[in-house]
Amino acid sequence: MFIQTESTPNPATLKFLPGQTVLDAGTADFPSAEAAEKSPLAARIFAVDGVTGVFFGNDFVTVTKSDAVAWDHIKPAILGAVMEHYQSGQPVMAADAQAASGHADHSGEDSEIVNQIKALLDSRVRPAVAQDGGDITFHGFDRGVVYLHMQGACAGCPSSTLTLKMGIENLLRHYIPEVTEVRPVAV
Repeated sequence: MFIQTESTPNPATLKFLPGQTVLDAGTADFPSAEAAEKSPLAARIFAVDGVTGVFFGNDFVTVTKSDAVAWDHIKPAILGAVMEHYQSGQPVMAADAQAASGHADHSGEDSEIVNQIKALLDSRVRPAVAQDGGDITFHGFDRGVVYLHMQGACAGCPSSTLTLKMGIENLLRHYIPEVTEVRPVAV
């Protein structure tokens, strides 16, 4: 098994590509070791000292480290943990755990606008941020303000504010005049 790694715009996060499907559909975000109990793979990665976050996409795993450790010191252990997991035959997610589909539900008078926002996010934004090892999902819409949740490499990334304001906000405002602003939200 050969696992490739790629850097992300977030220097604290690396993208690991195991060459196999990680999740059949959706994403899974593990911002803590406690959250990783739903996933044998995430739990194994969190066992590496210095790991502070794990995120799964379709064909990748992103790992976030603390500032106190260097990638040179923990990358081999993470590669080993991923390889051991795939060789063990265990599932990526526990039987009772499910991957997140992404967007929050929204109903009401703005539902048509929200559907347009979700469609633009799915077609233009999410594929691009997945390339960087993260995900951005719809969280809410209120009086012209779109609230988005950033996960994986996007969470805590130094360029995430620029991505939100200059990229996503401009895109949504261009296609949907009712959108006036985009803001990040922590879940």
